[in-house]
Amino acid sequence: MKDNLHFNLIATAASGLEALTGKELRNLGIDCQVENGRARFEGTIETIAQTNLWLRTADRVKIVVGEFDAYSFDELFEKVKALPWEEYLPLDAAFPVAGKSIKSKLYSTPDCQAITKKAIVERMRSFYHRPQNLPFTETGALYKLEVILRKDHVMVLLDTTGSSLFKRGYRLEKGGAPLKENMAAALIKLTNWYNDKPFVDPVCGSGTLCIEAALIGHQMAPGFNRDFACEQWEWVPSEIFERVRNKAEEIADYDAELDITGYDINGEMIDIARANADEIGLGDSITFKQQALKDFRTEKENGVIVANPPYGERLGEENSAQKLYEEMGDVFKPLTTWSKYILTSDLAFEDYYGQKATKKRKLYNGTIRTDLFQYWAKR
Repeated sequence: MKDNLHFNLIATAASGLEALTGKELRNLGIDCQVENGRARFEGTIETIAQTNLWLRTADRVKIVVGEFDAYSFDELFEKVKALPWEEYLPLDAAFPVAGKSIKSKLYSTPDCQAITKKAIVERMRSFYHRPQNLPFTETGALYKLEVILRKDHVMVLLDTTGSSLFKRGYRLEKGGAPLKENMAAALIKLTNWYNDKPFVDPVCGSGTLCIEAALIGHQMAPGFNRDFACEQWEWVPSEIFERVRNKAEEIADYDAELDITGYDINGEMIDIARANADEIGLGDSITFKQQALKDFRTEKENGVIVANPPYGERLGEENSAQKLYEEMGDVFKPLTTWSKYILTSDLAFEDYYGQKATKKRKLYNGTIRTDLFQYWAKR
């Protein structure tokens, strides 16, 4: 494997966010095709480093090791075995195989995983001249593999990321129902916010929306504070990641003047939000204040409000959530030059808020079906 080698790659994303991930890839100068739950693209090891470091809305970056149709276990075995595993996996590689099967003849996921693993072991045995009675130790670096069958079409994937891209490395503590960092970044990307406008999260919890806005506002790579699985692989030169990180450091605009404020009724959450912002070095870029939503007032113009209020999913919380939506309607009404974006799973939100949204967008926050209710500023 050399660093000029080309790979078929995919960036996986939550349902409803794929187009945003595609847009991010194109902004990085990478051609891509957006599909359900992912964007496909091609590139070198440098592309793998760049996308892991820069994609704000994706979950993972994976190498497509092979792709084919399979209608029997024999066919699956032979086609997996025919892939050049020795180019990816060293002798001591730890290579667990996860899997899923959707609407395929080979519907048993455990069997598909076991057969894939067996086929890889056979290929490695013959390449590394390993006798049958000697097992592979798997004590080396982790190469997480996945075999996905969808309508008899098989994709065999190698995960370059490690723990999901939403784990930016700044969240010391989280609140009760935290928003994932990549979901928070996606919500901001769906607004008309630029770093010269005021940004407010009136129910900020552990501060994720404000921190993601500050990362965007300072043009900071979201992955600069963490490592990735493929950095442990012997065929990935460390200088490539070093180069990509150095370039990210040059792009970052630490001097940008940002006006970002997070409020929460709970003082403990404000302490957590401050600690999280300090952890990533953005404590000076964000103001966090303890304040009830109903007390929010501002003289500022042309700002953007992004909120992920409690959904009232649990018994007995529905009424307090709906009361909060009513308060939002009252408090935000005078702010005609502001755009407001509110994510909630309560499809009757507009009734409580007291105004029809300019636009709604269906998104999944984890497994919860939500809508982003968008209220655009008056032109």
